[in-house]
Amino acid sequence: MPAPAQLWEDADLPTRRLAGLALNPSVPESVLLRLLADAPLAARMVLCRDRVLPDAVVDAVIEHPDHRTRGFFARNPHVDPAQRARLVDDPEWLVRAHLAEGPAVDLPDRPRPLPDETVIHMIRTYDDDLQWTLYRHVSAELRESLHSHPVAEVRRWGLGTFGSSSAEVRAAMLTDSDEGVREMARQRARLEDPAWVESVLPDRPCHARTDMLVNRALSRAVVDGVLATPVGKEDKAMIAGNPTLPPDAVIRLAADPDPEIRGRIARRADLRPTERRALVADPDPDVRRKVAHHADLGPAERAALATDPDPDIRLAVSVHPGLSEEERARIDYEVPRGGDFVRCRPAWTPQDSEAVRAYALSEHPLLRRRAARYHLLPPELVARLADDDDLGVRVLLAQNHPHAPAPLLLRSFVEYTGAERAHLTARPDFPTEGLAAFADHEDPAVRALATRDPATGPTVVERLSRDPDPAVRAAAARHPNLPRPRLAELLDDEELAHAAAANPALGPDTVRRLVEALGTAGSPAA
Repeated sequence: MPAPAQLWEDADLPTRRLAGLALNPSVPESVLLRLLADAPLAARMVLCRDRVLPDAVVDAVIEHPDHRTRGFFARNPHVDPAQRARLVDDPEWLVRAHLAEGPAVDLPDRPRPLPDETVIHMIRTYDDDLQWTLYRHVSAELRESLHSHPVAEVRRWGLGTFGSSSAEVRAAMLTDSDEGVREMARQRARLEDPAWVESVLPDRPCHARTDMLVNRALSRAVVDGVLATPVGKEDKAMIAGNPTLPPDAVIRLAADPDPEIRGRIARRADLRPTERRALVADPDPDVRRKVAHHADLGPAERAALATDPDPDIRLAVSVHPGLSEEERARIDYEVPRGGDFVRCRPAWTPQDSEAVRAYALSEHPLLRRRAARYHLLPPELVARLADDDDLGVRVLLAQNHPHAPAPLLLRSFVEYTGAERAHLTARPDFPTEGLAAFADHEDPAVRALATRDPATGPTVVERLSRDPDPAVRAAAARHPNLPRPRLAELLDDEELAHAAAANPALGPDTVRRLVEALGTAGSPAA
């Protein structure tokens, strides 16, 4: 079977018109059922994957004889997950695989969880090849209760939260009635045992060594070994951010010398080979930068890093929680104005509301940016940060807070051009009124906002349908104020026929002729 992208690339003009009809919000249920029954696969793909469907159409999809059609519905991000869950026992392996994989969503998003009973059924009945993506569909409530489920196979899934579970829950896992659960719990517990980590730590650079040095409990012997004779040039940087690093090692790494100076010395012609090797093995600024965030960093070390010659390290230490606002203000740091300000997944564990408030009220832009990511920020702080003078603060608030004000969403979209900009227009509170004023904006993405305004006039919409930018043209082709003659013209346009057929102003006679054509060439009038 061709991949979805290839399937669409190979679709002819009549098929693209039918795919547009499949997305048209004004076509009746009977048309959708006809498309489902008789349209080419590319049009059925769009119908089943890219929109919400009436219940009668969902029923027909579930019973559709073509497994590819059912598979497209299994990955639909728009429908209620309970509707997709009806495919859980589909006779075709590929459909079940699509259900297990779920809708394609951009990180950090995850698909809306499947019903808990569906996930448990999949855990108990799906083979290993289909289970590795099931974690994407587990609700927060189910995640918290998996460890106590009566079925051992399900309890094993609960071990995924072993590291963040309470002592009582961990003890229950370690003494579970099922040997398989107990053994997996012991394996998780070993990762927090410095002696065990030391006993299995690889003696060569590899992924396993990296994981242990960065994430696992480190013994005194491991730390001393890395400091004295690192196996790889990044070993010190790896342990620098490890929360189990002892205070004296933090102090030592905080004084790590500037590698730029050492690099210059290393290039001296009169340097002995042993000296050169020692210099080459020395760490990079990542060591000091990571240590700068360490909770055990003392006042003397913070003061030393606050005057570090590397500006990135001064910036890193300037947000250390042990500093007062006055101490931060004395550090010569510079916050980059550019960069990507994107969405963050809500924290699984509650954050300290007082700490978040302190961040929001701080003079330091990076701390205010931290607060702006907090999904539960109270209304008075939302209002304060919405008017912040830092672009990053404003955009992060717009990207992450569920009640970001509509004016902030619009302002952020106009001013910000980094990653996930388009997500701002997908927020439910993004405004539509007054966007016609952007029809002549130099930025095509901002210009396209005019096509979201129902009050944008026909003349402007027609002009935008001829815009140099393809995304603007496609958006204008779907605007209900597009003049009928231009709409009819676009139905014969290879590029815009799909968008034009999705226009809710399409006349019923045209809809009927498009459906009746079903795969034949034609030039219906709007």
